[in-house]
Order: sequence, then C-alpha cells, then structure tokens
Amino acid sequence: MPELPEVQALAAYLRQRAVGRRVERVEVSAINALKTYDPPPSVVAGRPVTGAGRHGKFLDVELDGTLHLVVHLARAGWLHYRESFPSAAPLKPGKGPIAVRVRLDDGSGFDLTEAGTQKKLAAYLVTDPAQVPGVARLGPDALAVDPDTFAQRLRGRRGQVKGVLTEQEVLAGIGNAYSDEILHTARLSPFALTNRLTDDQLAGLYEAARRVLTDAVDRSVGQRAAELKGEKRSGMRVHGRTGLPCPVCGDQVREVSFADSSLQYCPTCQTGGRPLADRRLSRLVR
Repeated sequence: MPELPEVQALAAYLRQRAVGRRVERVEVSAINALKTYDPPPSVVAGRPVTGAGRHGKFLDVELDGTLHLVVHLARAGWLHYRESFPSAAPLKPGKGPIAVRVRLDDGSGFDLTEAGTQKKLAAYLVTDPAQVPGVARLGPDALAVDPDTFAQRLRGRRGQVKGVLTEQEVLAGIGNAYSDEILHTARLSPFALTNRLTDDQLAGLYEAARRVLTDAVDRSVGQRAAELKGEKRSGMRVHGRTGLPCPVCGDQVREVSFADSSLQYCPTCQTGGRPLADRRLSRLVR
C-alpha cells in the first residue's frame, strides 16, 4: 500500500508535470471506485490542475482552486503517468485494471489502477477534502506532529504499538511497511503495549518515525511515478525481507502472519533475541 512517502512523492510529481495543464476529461471505468456523484466527473472538463498535495495516505489533486480529486490508492492501487495514451477512445467500463483515467490538454495524463480482485481504490470529487470521510477522521500528520502530541496520541490508544501506529485516526500516513521500519529503528517489539512504553521509549519512537519517514520522502521525491515502488523496496531494512539478514546485527529477519497481512522484525534488535509466536496473541513479548 502506498504510504506517506510515496503519496507525497506522487503529489510532487503531479505538481511538476500536471499543474498548469487543463483537464480534457475524466473517464471512470470502475464505477465502484468513484464514491461521489455530485459534482459529476463531467464538470472538471476544461478546468486547470492548480495543485497536488497529501492528507495522510490520501492524494489530493486540486482543480481550478475549487474542486479536489481525492484518491486513496488502498493496498493494490497506483498512479501511472502517461506522456500519451494509445487511443482517444473512452475506457470501457469494467475492463482491465484501470479504475479512473484523467486526460490533460497536452495529450498526457494519468491512470489510477488497481490490481487483484479486492477493489478498494476510492476516488472522490469534492469541493473540500474534509468532505471525504477518511480525510475528516485523520489524526495529526506523522511528519508534522510534535513530540508531546505524538506521545499523547499513542498513550491515548491502548494496544500493541504496531497496530496503533497504523491507525490513521491516531497518526496519519503510516502503514504496514513503514511501521515495521520505524519499530526496527526504535528497537521496539511490534507487540509492545503503548500504555507500558516509557518516556524514553516514546521519545525514541518519535525520533525513529521522523528519521524513517523523512529519509523515505527524501529518496522518493524527485523519482518518476513508475520508479517509486522499487525505491520503496530498496530502502527497507526488515519489511518484506523475511529470512534475510538484518542489516544492523545480521540476525535473520522473522515474520508474523495474520489473516490478511504480515509484519517483519529482527529478534536481536527488537525482542531481546526471542522470536515472536506467529499468531496475533503472542505471550512472548509485551
């Protein structure tokens, strides 16, 4: 799933490439991807792209300063920028991975695509991003929050720190991948309970979050949209590296699997050398 660094990089790329162009038309191929109906997509024709930004993991494309195309790419969604399209013909509904296509007046534009069968990509055409329910519920941005608020937000939501870090109502922008990286940098078990974290642990977690996310943004911004996934993978130290050596200590990166996700961690760096049980209710580390 695209998280804060990738969405910020996509917004930066759109500001560089699309701002100043006018929208020729918006085509919706996956009807269930567009969550709003008023205003209709037809009203954006002829409007200029005036900005692009981010709200947590939501991408916000500003049109004419009055409309916003807000997109959540979900787990398998992505934005593909096209210098040109193979055909001027409108998309056929329900055909292929393309959910939404935005054509610009210079012949370029971008596709919002989603792989797989679980279609959760969501697009909203609104006059205010706060009209999007997911945006309205967001907590403070993970890169904008101060240390005291960070500590208060985590202590205010009791639970395993891995899960709390990824709750968008607590902190906006962190997902499964970067929470693994942040916890590894902070040398904390993903199963540690937030109400038992010491002041020093919370301070270290805050600094780890800042460092991991800032480094990822610095690596990502300036990359082409097509290069961002590879850049994300190359920067990971534990996430997605099950069975490989930890780059810090050399121990084997381990995994805990859940029904629809998994986490990765280093036992030496994070759990005192003890592997976590591969089930949600591990009793090994608290």
